[in-house]
Amino acid sequence: MPARAPFLRTALLAAALLTACGTTPEPAGPAAAPSSEAPAVSAVPAGTLGRPGSACALPVSFTLTEGWKPKKVTPPADPDFAELVEQGPATVVCEVVSEDTPDIGFLRVWTAPKGKARATLEAFVKADDGTKGLVLKDTTAGGLPVVEAHYTSHSELLDEERAERSLAVVTAKAVIVLELGGLDAEEDAVVAAYELAKSSLALT
Repeated sequence: MPARAPFLRTALLAAALLTACGTTPEPAGPAAAPSSEAPAVSAVPAGTLGRPGSACALPVSFTLTEGWKPKKVTPPADPDFAELVEQGPATVVCEVVSEDTPDIGFLRVWTAPKGKARATLEAFVKADDGTKGLVLKDTTAGGLPVVEAHYTSHSELLDEERAERSLAVVTAKAVIVLELGGLDAEEDAVVAAYELAKSSLALT
């Protein structure tokens, strides 16, 4: 996939595939180093995503945070935008946006062919040009064995570094990647939404 600025790719994907939030992003401050510490605030649960009948039927389910809105991602018909739904071995199938909150963040669910979680996650992160400082660790999410990644990404558009994180879990037919990102991905409330999804992760 050609080189691109992560922020620009996020903006194009949101514009091409998703319902607009109605919020104008403002440049974020300098990024802090990735941290595995729990956020200082708690997320308020608001339903479950992934089960049949939810906005996105997925091989996994997890709890949504209040104010975060899910939407199924449909591959665009325009070939000029097709690459925006792909990153390395994975294709995005669902996005949850912090639509009714003060922060700008998202949780994206990606699906990749069946394989090893670590190899898939490493390929996924490294396919995003501008990422560095990748740290992978084996951990659990909702009792499931997962591999989690912490790394930073560089926005050429804003000329800044931002800490990001994602995880990969193996299911019966695919590897699922759950990615946290957005201009406010380091804010406690945004991290809390990711941690709630992570702690509630289950196979469907």
